[in-house]
Amino acid sequence: MKHGSLRLGEMLIEEGIITQEHLDEALREQKKTGELIGSVIIRLGYAKEGQVLEMLSKKMGVSYVSIKDMEIKPAVIGKVSAKYACYYKIMPIEFENNILSIAVTNPLDLGVIDDIKLVLGYSVNPVLSGERDILEGIKKYYGVGAETIEKIMDQADAKDSTPTQTEAASDIEDMADDASIIKFVNQILQQAVSERATDIHIEPFEGELRVRYRVDGVLFNASIPPTIKYLHSAIVSRIKIMSSLNIAERRLPQDGRIKLKVKESELDLRVSTIPTSYGESVHIRILSANVLMGLESLGLLGQDLGVIEEAIRKPHGIVFVTGPTGSGKTTTLYACLSKINDSHKNIITIEDPIEYQLHGVTQIQVNPKIGLTFAAGLRSMLRHDPDIMMVGEVRDLETSEITIRVALTGHLVFSTLHTNDACGAVTRLLDMGIEPYLVSSSAEAVVAQRLVRLICEKCKKEIQPEPGLLKELKISPGNKALFYEGKGCASCRFTGFKGRTAIYEVLVITDNIRDMILKRASASDIKTQAVKDGMRTLFDDGMVKVSKGSTTISEVLRVTEIEGDAS
Repeated sequence: MKHGSLRLGEMLIEEGIITQEHLDEALREQKKTGELIGSVIIRLGYAKEGQVLEMLSKKMGVSYVSIKDMEIKPAVIGKVSAKYACYYKIMPIEFENNILSIAVTNPLDLGVIDDIKLVLGYSVNPVLSGERDILEGIKKYYGVGAETIEKIMDQADAKDSTPTQTEAASDIEDMADDASIIKFVNQILQQAVSERATDIHIEPFEGELRVRYRVDGVLFNASIPPTIKYLHSAIVSRIKIMSSLNIAERRLPQDGRIKLKVKESELDLRVSTIPTSYGESVHIRILSANVLMGLESLGLLGQDLGVIEEAIRKPHGIVFVTGPTGSGKTTTLYACLSKINDSHKNIITIEDPIEYQLHGVTQIQVNPKIGLTFAAGLRSMLRHDPDIMMVGEVRDLETSEITIRVALTGHLVFSTLHTNDACGAVTRLLDMGIEPYLVSSSAEAVVAQRLVRLICEKCKKEIQPEPGLLKELKISPGNKALFYEGKGCASCRFTGFKGRTAIYEVLVITDNIRDMILKRASASDIKTQAVKDGMRTLFDDGMVKVSKGSTTISEVLRVTEIEGDAS
């Protein structure tokens, strides 16, 4: 949009979209940044982009389209190559009677329109759209880094060669260092971060290379050009170079890490490669140093928060956190350590891997190749005068025995177990071979947790669940409780969910529970007693969050079982 600043400002004032004061402030800001006046007005929040563009379309005498609300046919997309779409920042939206309608940011820039006509060889009908909409449309329909892939493939065609899996390691390394491959890998990483992904999977199959992102615990396919399959080896090699792995070794699994800065975020990427029948598969876990959460922001309800705060301030004993992989156990442990971390305490951890760096905490990385196991590390940690210790995971009898004895000798210990619920942790320790008196004497609390998706606030709507489901949940049909779900929108990728929170089950080892442990009571009997003592189960905690409008019944049922006493 190359309208004069004053003229555009006057147009906006005439339409009642902004005030003269808004325009004056925007003009002052424009002098500092050099941006287009419309962009400044939108950024300052004086008007929405759609309002500005709709008004401009009327003044210009051209149509305005919102690309994010459209479904564009593949045949139309095929009329314009990715590199031209990216270069001119245009988006083809319709093709009829040999006339191609394209979305542009400035339909009155005749020089650009003439260039596009010449390049494409069609009559062009320019329509107005927002730059952000166009760029998002290019990503959606052409795929992340599509113009980069086209450039690489054009270069390969010029050399009459296509990258293959059988190229020599030196050739692949040269290609991995090519600016285009570097740019494309960076685009994959940047897109993952912008999508709030926690994991990236790059997986080869017959005739296909699939890239998937995990967002809010669910995997979805990234929009990637199909021709990416020809660059599989170069992409893997580039990632290996970034993570200091051996690019010549393709037969064995490898693990590495990448330190990366995206915008203002410091990211720690954990890279793992495994050989498959179609080449190497890569998994990247994205960890951000900026997302370390406080205990109060984890989703704990008041009662459970108080119980945990009391347990972590005891001078000795063990606090276990249980749950499956990816349920947020480490986040909870770090939040506990951060809560009690001060200069008067010596805190040492042994982990595999170290997911976040904690200031003021001594952290040890397990390395079984050189004999640094959890058990060996624990013994060494005791010689460093610790007050508080964290053991990443109790995996075997030796580690569990040492952990418990450390707790019994006056240390506060945090650790994790893989069990389905809090009460199952007790029987798991007994099954490992730990004597009941050691478990009952050392354990202070067990926290079980799961992650559930939060309903997207932008498309949240009230619903009435099926009567059969309400009956199964033992909720009276006449109950006045409100239930919600997300209908799906662009903000949440039409999933109805955005973000996650945890649901908890906190077992306090009371005198009643200690007596039951000594008698080797079953997990179900311990659970019955714990509920009598006031424990809220995972299901019950989830249903409380459903009643608060935070999540849905289906989400809670996805990660828990319906309790017999649900109400």
